[in-house]
Amino acid sequence: MTHFLLLGVVAAVVLLIVGGSAFLHRMAHTHRGGELGTQGFTIQGFAYALTVLAVLFVLAVTYLFVQGTTWEGHLMEWLNIVVRLMHVTFGIAWIGASFYFVFLENALNRTDNVREELAGNLWAVHGGGFYYLEKYKLAPREIPKALHWFKYEAYFTWLTGFSLLFVVYYFNAGSMLIDPQVLAISPLAGVAIGVGSFVVAWVLYHGLCRTALVRNNVAMALLAVLLCTGFAWFYCQVFSARAAYIHFGAMLGTLMVGNVFFIIIPAQKAMVQAATEGLPLNPELGKHAGLRSLHNNYFTLPVLFVMVSNHFPSTFSHGYPWVVLAAIALGTAGVKHWLNLREKHQATGLVLPVAAGLLLAVAFVTAPKTDTGTTAACTPNVRMAQVQAVVQQRCIRCHSATPTDEVFRTAPNGVVYDTPEDIIRLKDKIMQRVVITQTMPQNNKTHMTQAERDLLRCWIEQGALNQ
Repeated sequence: MTHFLLLGVVAAVVLLIVGGSAFLHRMAHTHRGGELGTQGFTIQGFAYALTVLAVLFVLAVTYLFVQGTTWEGHLMEWLNIVVRLMHVTFGIAWIGASFYFVFLENALNRTDNVREELAGNLWAVHGGGFYYLEKYKLAPREIPKALHWFKYEAYFTWLTGFSLLFVVYYFNAGSMLIDPQVLAISPLAGVAIGVGSFVVAWVLYHGLCRTALVRNNVAMALLAVLLCTGFAWFYCQVFSARAAYIHFGAMLGTLMVGNVFFIIIPAQKAMVQAATEGLPLNPELGKHAGLRSLHNNYFTLPVLFVMVSNHFPSTFSHGYPWVVLAAIALGTAGVKHWLNLREKHQATGLVLPVAAGLLLAVAFVTAPKTDTGTTAACTPNVRMAQVQAVVQQRCIRCHSATPTDEVFRTAPNGVVYDTPEDIIRLKDKIMQRVVITQTMPQNNKTHMTQAERDLLRCWIEQGALNQ
């Protein structure tokens, strides 16, 4: 009876939210196209917010119903899929817009037949059509009614990324976030440190940007490198290396969305309002917003690396993962700097060779070490029964058709070791993840010993036979 009452309450709340959303959508078609002024807000935007709220409410209630059942793992997997797909989609839109508008700024024609009110113009051809773009020094004499605001790409990228951080790392903090060999803390403390670090990072970065140093590109770049390196080191002292990398990317993403929400969009609103009311425009607003937008542009490639880093344990499994992370972030930002200089037709000098050299050096440093004589030190003819015993004790709780792990209710990435044939087929993966990088088991939650890793290495080096 209690379940039916709860379902009735849930249905009523959902209908109320969806009904409110539908009402606002209808208003949007009758009230000046849904505009609520020149501030970039629309009735339709509020309607979308209500729709998202309804979805989140349904998901929360669904999780309460399936918690502790066989459906819990299935729900979490699909949450991972949906949120990750949304995050990637919005991220492409946001980073693509960043790349495009910085390119426009760099490539503008600023001298040839440019009207006095313009900062520059650009002819372009794409998709079988010709385009002509103009940038105003401040604002046009009359603000058009149809004015697109580039902000929701940033907001939804951050929101979906933050949600994904919860789905993958915070809901499974004991397994994915915390590594007792790094720092033995409670899952709640780990989540608090992670979220709190984003606030601290923004306060430090924003404080730097409010000083005169923000106009000194070299000084600001050096301070940014020091700040990012400090956070890379900090995360690697608190979380598992894999989680540390993700938090580094989330920290940069927070700085980027903070720039959009607190600096860029308010500056644009102020400029639109001043132009609409015929008031004098403050050119410093546009300059500062443009500078923060440029900062975001340099953060893009390091963030993209972090998004894919979890699939490449040779990076985060190094003995000094924070050094590798900082070096790759610096190298990828260097590549972006080279692209920006090239778009402005300025001399690039040694920028690309230095950036590429740094990234190649990281690849060299993270390469597996050659241990001469290891095969001779192995026990001759390691048997499959010995290998299978290790796999059964240390790996099978997650990597099985029927996992018994409390977090992974389905085999991660579909990798199973149920039979000797499965183990032989995946011997290269075992060598990379278990022996060389030692990133499996996840945070070594099953306490695999070095002797067991050596046994697996010897078996693989002897031909991975099924005697």
